[in-house]
Amino acid sequence: MLCSRCHHFEAAPDGVLCTACATPAGFAAPPGAAPPGSGMPGAGTPKVWLRSPVGLGWATVALLGLAAAVDLFAVVADYLRYDVTGDLAAGDSGAAVLDRADTSDVLTGLAAGAQLVVLLACAVVFVIWLWRVRVNAEVFAPDGHRQARGWVIAGWIVPFVSLWYPRRIVLDVWDASSVGDRPRGHALVNVWWTLWLLTNVVGRFLANLAGEAETSQEIHDTTRQLLFADALDLAAALVAAVMVLRLTRMQDEKARRGPTAPAAV
Repeated sequence: MLCSRCHHFEAAPDGVLCTACATPAGFAAPPGAAPPGSGMPGAGTPKVWLRSPVGLGWATVALLGLAAAVDLFAVVADYLRYDVTGDLAAGDSGAAVLDRADTSDVLTGLAAGAQLVVLLACAVVFVIWLWRVRVNAEVFAPDGHRQARGWVIAGWIVPFVSLWYPRRIVLDVWDASSVGDRPRGHALVNVWWTLWLLTNVVGRFLANLAGEAETSQEIHDTTRQLLFADALDLAAALVAAVMVLRLTRMQDEKARRGPTAPAAV
């Protein structure tokens, strides 16, 4: 009898799953298991194994925490710039005010550069983590995914579909990784995705406005808006970290529980 999950290998004598699919922790192929394309049933079909998402999950959470710290620094820099540009707009041009203006320019420049670097690092590690949990989810629920695996990467860069494909992929992984008869609620994923969309839309719009500001009053007004955008980035990073941690724990718990054998008749 073939394994009821992967349909590649013979099921164990006392169960309906093969040794690979029945591995409780499931983080690697069991010793002696035949590789795909070895001439066994289903040869040539890619075989996936459960691999622990914990290390990647913690790395992603750590980078998101760093992103939140950088966003907090940016919020402080924005506030200082908002304060000093208010004085300049009111006509105060003393040496102390000009020194504060120079300091705020340095701080906001450092914050912007740090945000860009950390964002790129977060994006790379987040996508690697998402690929890992997606592959694991295919073991948990082979038929529970609406998009092909390649969309884990392409879904972020293809115009238009990037507005909803990543969320759909995460929801499918979330449902497949849930422990119990019913998937956990989607509120956390929906909040994460809403904040992500807002940070992108609001951030780009406000960045364009800031680039056009010339007078002290215009800079003062746009800095207040940028402060709001950086605070939104901070919230998005924190919620993303919670979502990554929750999903990673769900997968780890489900893998360690192992397959649930059907009830005896």
